[in-house]
Amino acid sequence: MELCIKSVEAALVSIDSEIIVIDNLSQDDSCDIVKRQFPKVKLIENSENFGFSKGNNIAVQQAKGEYLCILNPDTVVAEDTFEMLLHFSEEKKNLGIIGCRLIDGKGQFLPESKRNVPTPNVAIKKIFGNSDDYYASSLKEDSVGSVPVLVGAFMWLKRSVYNEVRGFDEDYFMYGEDVDLSYKVSQAGYDNMYFGSTTVLHYKGESTLKDKTYARRFYGAMQIFYDKHFKSNIIFDALVWMGIQFVPLFQKSLEETIAVKCNTVFLSSEMNTQVEKALKQNIDLQPSIDNYEDDTEYILDNNHLSFKSIIEIMSNTPKNCGATYKILPKNSNFIIGSNSSKSRGAIISLDDN
Repeated sequence: MELCIKSVEAALVSIDSEIIVIDNLSQDDSCDIVKRQFPKVKLIENSENFGFSKGNNIAVQQAKGEYLCILNPDTVVAEDTFEMLLHFSEEKKNLGIIGCRLIDGKGQFLPESKRNVPTPNVAIKKIFGNSDDYYASSLKEDSVGSVPVLVGAFMWLKRSVYNEVRGFDEDYFMYGEDVDLSYKVSQAGYDNMYFGSTTVLHYKGESTLKDKTYARRFYGAMQIFYDKHFKSNIIFDALVWMGIQFVPLFQKSLEETIAVKCNTVFLSSEMNTQVEKALKQNIDLQPSIDNYEDDTEYILDNNHLSFKSIIEIMSNTPKNCGATYKILPKNSNFIIGSNSSKSRGAIISLDDN
């Protein structure tokens, strides 16, 4: 979350705006971090975990701006992301939700950035491993165009549109609410757009850890969506029921551990001895990447590199390349990153080593 807020603050320097953090009774020191490090941020501390939908609705009720950006705490935006979206929004009429290009912690494109409406037929195909119709794959990842469904990790829209469709449906605790909101906005006559001209880093595993609870909530959310918007389909209902009952039995929690690679490169203007000590090895210092190496961990120094530069470096990673990344946030004592979009990722404190 700390990295996310720092990137958002950097992107809002020239924009009249407010940052609202909604906390659903977290069990860590998140609220203390916000109060201590980000005194200008408006923090709302809920007395219980209301879930994604209700939590966001509570925050939006207190928002004052013309535009909203629903943003997961495990994301990083570029310094020009919001300016680009504002400019794009002013050019378009009848605009619904805007989504952008998302990459995971290895720099790989996340196909859920742009999706089609998961009708029963589309969903049945996906359950059996055919996701061609589930993702809006006909639109290139760096293109701009109309898509039906965008992902809740990053949603940009006018507050008036959000309120018109009554925001997120609070019947969804977590998962499925972004599909539902996208569908409601589209049904209200607005055009949802994918804006691939800007890229946002989404670690994903931080908020969508793939375990038994995730499986139950995901399939349960799909059942809610179909009950609300589609006629009963016996075959699909049966498949969803099976998913709720049996898929969780085969899910395991995935926790990521840091494995020191053959080579670690610190992308910065000067070496950081704390990083060297934390990883207990010699680290090469480089100003940039000429060739991405499979066995290399790249530590990206935000004291030297902008968030936009960091995202661009990660975005340029060749497909199937084994390179991994960690970020050293500006004026921070930890490095953070994820080697997989299916695991929680890792934070290495530089003070404890």
